[in-house]
Amino acid sequence: MTAVLQRYLPAALTLTGLVVALEVAVRGFGLWPVTLRAPSEIVSEIVDKPALYWDNTVVTATEVLIGFAISVVVGLLIAVLISYSPALQSTLYPIVLLLQIVPKVAIAPLLVVLMGFGAGPKILTVVLVAFFPIVIDTVVGLRQIDNDMVDLVRSLKGNRWQEFSKVRFPNALPFVFSGLKVAITLAVIGAVIAEFVGADSGLGYLMILANSSMQTEMSYAAVTLLSALGLLLFAAVSLAERILAPWGHSNQSERV
Repeated sequence: MTAVLQRYLPAALTLTGLVVALEVAVRGFGLWPVTLRAPSEIVSEIVDKPALYWDNTVVTATEVLIGFAISVVVGLLIAVLISYSPALQSTLYPIVLLLQIVPKVAIAPLLVVLMGFGAGPKILTVVLVAFFPIVIDTVVGLRQIDNDMVDLVRSLKGNRWQEFSKVRFPNALPFVFSGLKVAITLAVIGAVIAEFVGADSGLGYLMILANSSMQTEMSYAAVTLLSALGLLLFAAVSLAERILAPWGHSNQSERV
């Protein structure tokens, strides 16, 4: 408990201080009355319209989670293929790199044209944004292995699957989770980008609606909920890392 407080209390106090300062600046000194809103006004906006914000948050969260799940499966599969096959590395890796380089803002409108205004283009945009860090970090983890451990498995007549499941993948798990933590934050960004381009629901859609109708409180409320969603999902991945790869988390804590 003490370690948790030492790790997160400074950040929590800093965030609280910023919120209080913003509240005082807006409420007390009346700074930027047209463009800026106090935290209490943002909370009041969300509380006054719970159904609106809940429904649209669920839409965005669903797009993020489905796209993230697909990116995990695709990313891990591609990473394993690249790690074990030099031929596939020379063919798959350039394609992966190309998909990462192409601006997603440019791809999203094309996906809407091809797939319509449903959830499909939003989920695919999330996948295209999120799977790259999973691939890269997993490849690094699978290759960064003590050769003595591999030789030990082979000397005990272990097959390739046992080598992978008992040595390589457990060793790579901390790297995998590093990629997952980056990917989950990018997934939220990808969903919002897709909703900006073409959507009739979601927090990104609310932001576009708020900006077009000059509803400043709605815009700030949507941004706040997006930030909270991203933080919650990042915390969930970090918790999964603590449970599934505690050795990697312990090493990171020691380095910090």
